[in-house]
Amino acid sequence: MIETRHPRLALVLGVALAIVVLSVAVWSSAYRQALTALAERSASDLALASDRVSTQLQIYREQAVLTVDHPALLTLDNQAGRRLATDLLRRIADKTGAMDVFYADASGRVLAAADGVAGENVAASGYFRRAMQGALGAEPMVLPGGARRAYFFAAPDFGPDRRVRGALVVVANIEEVEQTWRGSLPAVYFTIEDGRVYMSNRSELLFWQRDEAAPGLLTASGEQLPLRVRRIGDHQIWRLGWSPYLPGDALHLSIDLPTIGMKGEILVDVAPARRLAWVQAMAMAAVCLAFGTILFLAAERRRTLAQANAALELRVAARTRALSDANEQLRREVHEREEAEAALKKAQAELVQADKLSALGQMSAGISHELNQPLMAIQQYAENGQAFLARGRADRAAENLNRISQMSLRMARIIKNLRAFARNESEPVGRVDLVQVINAAAELTETRLRDHGVSLDWQPEATGPVFARGGDVRLTQVFVNLINNAADAMMDQTERHIRIVINTGHRLSVTVRDIGPGLKQPEKVFEPFYSTKAVGSSEGLGLGLSISYGLVQSFGGNIRGTNTDQGALFTVELDYWKEEDAA
Repeated sequence: MIETRHPRLALVLGVALAIVVLSVAVWSSAYRQALTALAERSASDLALASDRVSTQLQIYREQAVLTVDHPALLTLDNQAGRRLATDLLRRIADKTGAMDVFYADASGRVLAAADGVAGENVAASGYFRRAMQGALGAEPMVLPGGARRAYFFAAPDFGPDRRVRGALVVVANIEEVEQTWRGSLPAVYFTIEDGRVYMSNRSELLFWQRDEAAPGLLTASGEQLPLRVRRIGDHQIWRLGWSPYLPGDALHLSIDLPTIGMKGEILVDVAPARRLAWVQAMAMAAVCLAFGTILFLAAERRRTLAQANAALELRVAARTRALSDANEQLRREVHEREEAEAALKKAQAELVQADKLSALGQMSAGISHELNQPLMAIQQYAENGQAFLARGRADRAAENLNRISQMSLRMARIIKNLRAFARNESEPVGRVDLVQVINAAAELTETRLRDHGVSLDWQPEATGPVFARGGDVRLTQVFVNLINNAADAMMDQTERHIRIVINTGHRLSVTVRDIGPGLKQPEKVFEPFYSTKAVGSSEGLGLGLSISYGLVQSFGGNIRGTNTDQGALFTVELDYWKEEDAA
């Protein structure tokens, strides 16, 4: 009993260990996938926040450009003009929500200001020096006192001599900009050139300093904050202990914003990704545990049956008569089984014969369909030849007779190809000029299209020879079938138009498009005997597209049918002919 128990215990422990290892692998894979999805969403959130900031600051930039040409700024050389300009700038600041709007001359002296937050002279500021160079100056700043943040936009003012005589400066209040997106996203902050946190939807992060030596931030007083950085694949995970309003474990992403001179960063809680990974891991563990339990119960049942069988064998040794009766019964059952197997083989042979008869019926219908178009062409050429002979134009009659000879040879080739197709053979694959193939298909269907008022848009002169891998005869039949089907689909409408285009892209393809009612069931059009034509129609067997599908597949190509805004579109994809194919 002890010897039996030990292997069973080892088996249970092995299965449990395998479940644990598999669950850990599933958790790791699911966590990485969840982090990738979270990173994509977080990148979108960061881009959205960056766009909001850039767009709102752009308003103040445009305000500076539009206001610099105001006539009131031309009379700043006297006190009355300055008072008038000051009143104007205050009205502008009140209406637009700007912190300040002021005008400084070329020396940097402020001549008129709505509030005067920049002082009396701005010559040393970077935005003003940029404006004096004739460009638009922009610079984020923390105003004296360290509490107010402003973004300065300086537009140069050009005099009649095209020299810069001053600059109009619009000062944006960053707190007003933050109001529109604060709290609406995960923790987002923007740092300026010196590394300080200049804007954020978490006010506790303001004026913290980016640590250039390592990831993370320092407090405004320079205190080092607890941070542990891990990399999982391409993702950077920060373990924080900074604030109750920030996640404990956060996915960190960043983006450079050179247009406004800032760098945007986002911290996204990874707890949902971790929970999702745990759910998948626990589900896998539950499935494996259930499967292991079923296997264990099956093994126990098998062991019980083995013990019962051993006891039965002991009893059989003492019951020879019962064993003889059982052997006789077994022989009868074996005889019945042999009879059943013989009946099954006979039924299988009958099914094989029925399948052969069905294939012969399908191929006979296919031969009729394949020869229909050449016979129609021979009839047309014969009638034309008679008409030309009646008119005394023997040369044209000879030309039609020559075409009849060509059609006869073509019918022989078609019969040969169909016979090969019936034997599960294919004509030799070689180099085929698609332009000539489509020309031949257009010529075969020309009379029928003309009689039914169908226009064919096919421009062979638009391209030179296009060599594909296939068979000349079979490809011609494919396009004849597609053109005829397109014409049949438009018989109930006045306007009838077919367009054929060769696309020489990465994969060679030919599109045949009509303006008919489209395909009712695109997924069934290539099935044998599927047809939407009237019952009893001689052309409604539904084998044309099925045969075309098999022909294109035999060349390693593909054919598919779809619906467009107006009509159906069939696309025949083929391989380009390469010299190594010839070799």
